[in-house]
Amino acid sequence: MRLGWTHTVLALGLAVCLAMLAPGAQAQDRVWVQIEAHPDLATAEARVRAYSRLIQNVNGFRLASGWYGVTLGPFDSATANQQLTSLRNQGLIPRDSYIELGTIYRQQFWPVGANTLAADPVVTATPVETAEPVAPVTPIPPPDETVSEARQSERTLDRPAREALQIALQWFGFYNSGIDGAFGPGTRRAMTDWQTAEGLEPTGILTTRQRAALLDDYAGELAALGMEPVRDTRAGIEINLPMAMVQFDRYDYPFTHYSSRDGSGVQVLLISQSGTRATLAGLYEIMQTLEIVPLEGERARQNDSFVLTGQSAALRSHTFARHEDGAVKGFALIWTPERDEQMARVLPMMEESFTLLDGTLDPGATDPDAAQSVDLVAGLDIRRPTISRSGFYVDAQGSVVTTTEVLGQCTRLLIDDVHEAEITYRNDDLGLAVLRPQATLAPISYAAFATRAPRLRSDIAVAGFPFDGALNTASLSFGTLADLQGLNGEDTVQRLDISATDSEAGGPVFDPTGAVVGMVLPSAMEGRALPDGVSFALRADRLGPVLAEAGITPEPAANAQALGRETLARLGANMTVLVSCWN
Repeated sequence: MRLGWTHTVLALGLAVCLAMLAPGAQAQDRVWVQIEAHPDLATAEARVRAYSRLIQNVNGFRLASGWYGVTLGPFDSATANQQLTSLRNQGLIPRDSYIELGTIYRQQFWPVGANTLAADPVVTATPVETAEPVAPVTPIPPPDETVSEARQSERTLDRPAREALQIALQWFGFYNSGIDGAFGPGTRRAMTDWQTAEGLEPTGILTTRQRAALLDDYAGELAALGMEPVRDTRAGIEINLPMAMVQFDRYDYPFTHYSSRDGSGVQVLLISQSGTRATLAGLYEIMQTLEIVPLEGERARQNDSFVLTGQSAALRSHTFARHEDGAVKGFALIWTPERDEQMARVLPMMEESFTLLDGTLDPGATDPDAAQSVDLVAGLDIRRPTISRSGFYVDAQGSVVTTTEVLGQCTRLLIDDVHEAEITYRNDDLGLAVLRPQATLAPISYAAFATRAPRLRSDIAVAGFPFDGALNTASLSFGTLADLQGLNGEDTVQRLDISATDSEAGGPVFDPTGAVVGMVLPSAMEGRALPDGVSFALRADRLGPVLAEAGITPEPAANAQALGRETLARLGANMTVLVSCWN
């Protein structure tokens, strides 16, 4: 008995399943034509209204993804395919429209109060079969409107539909005024320009079909960017981001990193930290040291906010931050030049949507496995110069003497990585250059030159920046004077028993009294590298006429007693600068 009952239950269950899978089952034959999706409700409502004036059975649903979809239906499968083909051919729906089962649809927002998810599908009558096959009929697009008809159809548009057209015209660069839904001279001019660009008669009044085409193109652009709201509760920021181009990567205080998606070349940083105006000022300085902020670009800093823009041949960036209620928050958008046009549209959308929420990023919000380096700040590369050498102040106005080796093919010369400088004199025979800061500086100390050559085998000290300026201040190395001439008998150079690194070239050479007796030359001379423990320097007693040509009167050193090493090191640190070449 029990076995028979089990067979009966299985048989009934199988019969039910077969019935559900039958071709005529209504649950399996209710489908929609999915034509558009938008990240915000306002745009979706404007689009669904526009379509409803042209096409029947238009619906609007909130999608499972959080976006808002514009659909047609419900239909049975045959009708849906017929509608898809016909409306595509007429140019009334996008070419990438497709059949959707409806599993992605949630609440319906159009028509208001409707629930077509449970409605019976629209079914076309079964065609009567004939003995001879009937040739397919190519749908004929409806005739376009006259100017009078276009004006008449335009009058039926409500304000959101008018604003949607202005937004689309603005997106494509034809309209640059306010979004107010009023079709004044500016909007008419934009419509005329759009028609001209599309090869249409420039009437300044869009026909129904032209309006649909414009909005379709705009929808396609938005879909390519994937603009959607991102709510980061850890950082306390809400903002619209181009999620088709970026993806969440990691937290690395004070940044939330969104890396490039599918090689788009676009990156986003969300900035969030507790702080004061001083914190904001510090962030302003730090951001300018990063590779993501190229040197060329506008900088605007106010008490409670700043904007940094940067551009180079390979990179663009826009950084905004502001101080408010004990927090410093903002964002940075970084992209490659081929994305200029798209980012010109994305950036205003990010700025307009940027909203502060409660809370800031925790200082401990950092991936413990993330790479660490002195060349990284919160996982971002610090910008490094093409070449760095040493130099030293030679007058009270901040003029600097350095080696010509640092000049190269620089687009910018900086003193101590901060002060812009220009070349006022160079002598390639001696390998000496004079730089003048664009803003007047007041150095703590500047060179006092020895008026005669030091004695052989006397003690000397070299001040400079080894390790390409990795240290914040100049360091001092000690050695002796080995010879008063070069290897070929040159009386303008002297040989030192000391090892100087490449980036110490251009630094001053001191005698024990603190008088400058020379300038360190590069370690490679005439294509040959010097052995360890050997360096060369220009002789200070031969530099008087050279500096005079540069408009500098050398300060002579007064007779003085020998300085202690600590005092000499302080003098060298105050006088010596890092000279860097940037491209």
